[in-house]
Amino acid sequence: MAKTVIVVIDGFGVGAMPDAGELRPGDLAADTCGHVLDHARTAFGRPLRLPMLGALGLGLVHPHPDLARRTHLPVAAGRAALGYPGADTFAGHQTMMGADFSRVTVARLADHLDEVTDALRAAGHRAERADGKPLLVVDGAVLVHDNLEADPGINWNASGRLDDLPFEGPGGILAIARTVRSVAPVARVIAVGGHADGPLPSFVRPGDGGTVGLDTPATGFYRNGGLQVQHLGAPLDHTRQLPGLAARAGIPVTLVGKAADILVCEAAERHPAVDTADVLSHTLEAVRAGGDALVVANVQETDLAGHQQDTARYGRLLERVDAGLAGLAALLGEPGDRLIVTGDHGNDPTIGHAHHTREYVPVLIHRPGTSGVELLPDARSLADVGATAALSLALDPEELAGGSPLHAGRRAA
Repeated sequence: MAKTVIVVIDGFGVGAMPDAGELRPGDLAADTCGHVLDHARTAFGRPLRLPMLGALGLGLVHPHPDLARRTHLPVAAGRAALGYPGADTFAGHQTMMGADFSRVTVARLADHLDEVTDALRAAGHRAERADGKPLLVVDGAVLVHDNLEADPGINWNASGRLDDLPFEGPGGILAIARTVRSVAPVARVIAVGGHADGPLPSFVRPGDGGTVGLDTPATGFYRNGGLQVQHLGAPLDHTRQLPGLAARAGIPVTLVGKAADILVCEAAERHPAVDTADVLSHTLEAVRAGGDALVVANVQETDLAGHQQDTARYGRLLERVDAGLAGLAALLGEPGDRLIVTGDHGNDPTIGHAHHTREYVPVLIHRPGTSGVELLPDARSLADVGATAALSLALDPEELAGGSPLHAGRRAA
């Protein structure tokens, strides 16, 4: 009997990737982990208390005075490049689970207006440019536009007021979004319906990188109630991702937190949650169950703290996560059990903006039944994390669409 648990600390980066400054040159200074640790000494008058992350090898991957540089646990520690364009939770998790994101690109709607317009008209919709701006008004009611809340070119939105048309149905917002999805090269097309404080065109503004879109928070969608949202991901072969592979082998799969919302596996038990205590509680409960298991959990509140640029909150959340990881490690003590702690991108709350940062993420693996501490070479992609987890479950990593298992580079001193 063996259990593999993957805990994704959302938005937890350990330093900028070489191409991090292509969109915002200042992002080359991004270091979510280091900057949160530095801030804690001023904000709390003490170092962050992260004994479990230290014991898992975080200080080997990201040396810092407040992180342990030695551990007696049997761990392998390294870091991973993201392996997908931009810095996005959806793309990060899909890649980590073994998806092939090679055909997904970062693209502004402005560069694809003609094909999107043609697809909408072929589906029987009216589609026109809005006042000369690079976005579309569909059927006089729905705006198709760049998403301004993620990095430029990661996602497009189809947004409409529920007072004007339904979310679902043949002529609804979701149907329009699905038509856009059929030709979109980006990771996600997001259908959004809500109750706005006024006409949607009045909330259109320019974003970073030449994008133009709806300022969704300003519309009142998030505070007026009745919000409906559906994420339409890029076409992926979910049967060649880790949860599907495990389920077909008869291994129970549990998805916790945001992972329950964005990963596809019909056989999985799902526990969607945002509160960190709830995420950790569901994860511990899944581990306590007998037998083999694959558990994938996402701790979302760290990412939210990054977006809020609230460094103190980020630090307090890391301490809560650390305590939860200690509980998990105590339960995962059988040879063959694995606890893998990683991230999906960075979200440096000190960087000066509220967007994700393109950073390496840690890959910390607790390996009961082995000996010593091993340092992993940099993984080229988060897909290598999924392939490593497949191997720990005695599954064939070659059945995933992407990724190669990580093998130790050398012993830690």
